[in-house]
Amino acid sequence: MYAPERRHRILDALTESGRVTVTDLAAQFEVATETIRRDLDQLAEQRLLDRVHGGAVTRHPGEVEPDLESRRITNIEAKRRLALAAARLLPSDPDAAVLLDAGTTVGELLPHLDGRRGPVITNAPAIAQGALRHTDLAVHVLPGRVRPATEAAVGVTTVDAIRLLHPEVVFLGCNGLGPEGFTTPDPDEAAVKTAMVTSADRRVVLADSSKFGITRLITFATLTDVDTLVTDGPPPPELRALLAEAGVEVICA
Repeated sequence: MYAPERRHRILDALTESGRVTVTDLAAQFEVATETIRRDLDQLAEQRLLDRVHGGAVTRHPGEVEPDLESRRITNIEAKRRLALAAARLLPSDPDAAVLLDAGTTVGELLPHLDGRRGPVITNAPAIAQGALRHTDLAVHVLPGRVRPATEAAVGVTTVDAIRLLHPEVVFLGCNGLGPEGFTTPDPDEAAVKTAMVTSADRRVVLADSSKFGITRLITFATLTDVDTLVTDGPPPPELRALLAEAGVEVICA
């Protein structure tokens, strides 16, 4: 079977099931797994599917970045477990500066800020508003243009403000996690996240297991840029090995 016909059949299978795996396709077409990986890579380059760890899923361009309201009601219990585990990484000094990225998972850290005096700094007005329930906190909101999709402040002003900061720890979210690092679809948000990673002494990413093997447009941090990953399940073996090699502590909530 020639490659174009095989790729056409791969797309047919993807249409039927919504997801295909390299091993299943290799067995079906009686070819090497590397051949299938090349097929999937080429189809991904043509924007006909999305590559994930071990295979591919149907491409849904309009669903690459769900709106904030949808994310607020998705995987709530998992997000709370991640936040509870991540809260143990808050600095023991209640006066130490903490930087919070925008995002619904990071926002679940708010109930765990009792006893802290701040400063707590964020680029998310909603997170800053929620932090005000802790009356002892010194809450700071970063300047910038508020992006409607995530309600996060972004832009040059935001990045410049972060560059002047030296928080003890930053807690971040991501849209994808794979060998290329931690990714997100929007360049402006990626620039803010990169600045946060650079500014903090310790970098903690909160990401549930649905992010494994997903690659979005921009890498905002490589694996070696992050100290700790808090997740809800063990990463796939290949990714787990890469994280270990990069020195990333993996905490499963």
